[in-house]
Amino acid sequence: MKPLEKLLKKPGSHLPARPAAPAPAARRQSLSRPPASPEEPAGPAGPQPGGEGRWLELRPPEAPLRSPEDPSPGGDRDREPPSPEPPPAARCCCGCGPAAPAPPERLLAALLERLPAGGAHGRGCGAESLLDDIVLTHSLFLPTERFLQQLHQQYPWGGGHAGGGHEDGAGLRRKRAVLAVLLHFLETYKGLLQEEESAGKVIKELYLLIMKDTSLYRDLEDEILKLHQLVETVELKVADETPPPSKQVKPLFRHFRRIDSCLQTRVAFRGSDEIFCRVYMPDHSYVTIRSRLSASVQDILASVTEKLQYSEEQSAREDALILVTVASSGEKAVLQPSEECVFTTLGINSHLFACTRDTFDSLVPLPEEIPVVPGDTEIHRVEPEDIANHLTAFHWELFRCIHELEFVDYVFHGERGRRETANLELLLQRCSEVQHWVGTELLLCESLGKRAHLLKKLIKIAAICKQNQDMLSFYAIVIGLNNAAISRLRLTWEKLPGKFKNLFRKFENLTDPCRNHKTYREVLAKMKPPLIPFVPLILKDLTFLHEGSKTLLDGLVNVEKLHCIAEKVRTIRKYRSRPLCLELEASPSQLQTKAYVRQLRVIDNQNLLFELSFKLEPGGH
Repeated sequence: MKPLEKLLKKPGSHLPARPAAPAPAARRQSLSRPPASPEEPAGPAGPQPGGEGRWLELRPPEAPLRSPEDPSPGGDRDREPPSPEPPPAARCCCGCGPAAPAPPERLLAALLERLPAGGAHGRGCGAESLLDDIVLTHSLFLPTERFLQQLHQQYPWGGGHAGGGHEDGAGLRRKRAVLAVLLHFLETYKGLLQEEESAGKVIKELYLLIMKDTSLYRDLEDEILKLHQLVETVELKVADETPPPSKQVKPLFRHFRRIDSCLQTRVAFRGSDEIFCRVYMPDHSYVTIRSRLSASVQDILASVTEKLQYSEEQSAREDALILVTVASSGEKAVLQPSEECVFTTLGINSHLFACTRDTFDSLVPLPEEIPVVPGDTEIHRVEPEDIANHLTAFHWELFRCIHELEFVDYVFHGERGRRETANLELLLQRCSEVQHWVGTELLLCESLGKRAHLLKKLIKIAAICKQNQDMLSFYAIVIGLNNAAISRLRLTWEKLPGKFKNLFRKFENLTDPCRNHKTYREVLAKMKPPLIPFVPLILKDLTFLHEGSKTLLDGLVNVEKLHCIAEKVRTIRKYRSRPLCLELEASPSQLQTKAYVRQLRVIDNQNLLFELSFKLEPGGH
């Protein structure tokens, strides 16, 4: 199950003073991808019967394509006065009008015709907006390699080379337009192009053509220099004799066990990065393999087979190995040989097992990796401000590692597939991890007084995270406190001071999904960067945009859909437009807190959490 699916489930309130809500809509079935539409009914959604919790209810679109942030069809938003600023696609001073739908193979040509000579369009220009829209979303209708090939074909051949002496106005204009598109493409993709050799080859050819025409761009010297720097940045070496640098093996954060590793600043993962991973056998012995992050199941099994010294004949027979994920709850799933990037899709305490089909039924989860013994942990000794600040700092690092195009690929299944969504997958896992950490810490606290004090501390941590504009941590903690195994602890909640009960009710109102998370969106709109949004809701909005309308209408690209998707991606760009400034000390105690926050040990087995809950308070409510 993907981390996003778990995060889309929000339990109902359990505080007695909160007024009862109307009956909720029917709970949707579990899906492996984000829901289809964030449309909400006008009324609030209440808790599900039986303590099953509330889902972010989704409705199929009943009106033309709108922003997913509209609270309801025909609602208050429709009665708002028109914005004083023209929409991005409106006609601007350089003559750029709204983009018309076009066939995929003609859309790039139409863009080049709209780009002013010398890049004279200003901020908010329709051509500039269309350029960014197409670069961000072209994979929905055109693979990257084909997009670049079309760009290469649009570059006029002949005449006007260095020393050539003459170039007609139309040809020069088109060349400058191609240069503008290539620059914007390289600025947007950057390191992602290291994973696409075929696309890199086309870029090299186009780059060499442009460099031959440098005499035509004397008033664009800065752009030419920028192009040269970008080509070097993405490691598209023009000289083939330059050997690629050796790859460094990177650990996934779930696999951190050494303090010095978890204290390092996070860097972005790429599909070609190599990692160490344990693959277990039915008897819980294991082999450690070194593998690419994007390796297929078949490649992983080949490495395991080599480690186990299986012969090729054995691998070809019925007793050949299969790769299985086993969750801490005992849930098992066989991975198909063609699946890729399985490491980042594992659950928090899930592990990879290699076995034969005959031994599949005998697979059992590993023993719990944390002692299920009540006692004080690091959280009891640390101030809530320190924990909240370290949570925000770590999650900012993870959020910064996500390339903006990963959001598009995660939802739209771009041609890069899951390979370029590893950093997004890891952040979603981390959100789920924080959610389970809240329940784990509370349920391992045996003393009622200490447990009530810890509950108060966790609410304080959520408040500070909100103050830090870390809405990801804030949401995860509130969802964790609303876990059914926690909300049933009546005695614990009764000992919570009234001030904190009221504060938690405000937090529940803020995370309430009614009217498409209207309250949360209003709070988020008032925040200025830097901030960390609740990422699962962004993916939910993108899914609505994708499934709410077709990409191609009668063979023409739906430009309005591309613009809406790109606008959502640009909000992510805005959230990260300023650096995060948190003053964190480097004292030994602070480093210990940092290590604790970055390698949380949690119980993600809901059955085990319920067992611990009933041991603490058999009665409940």
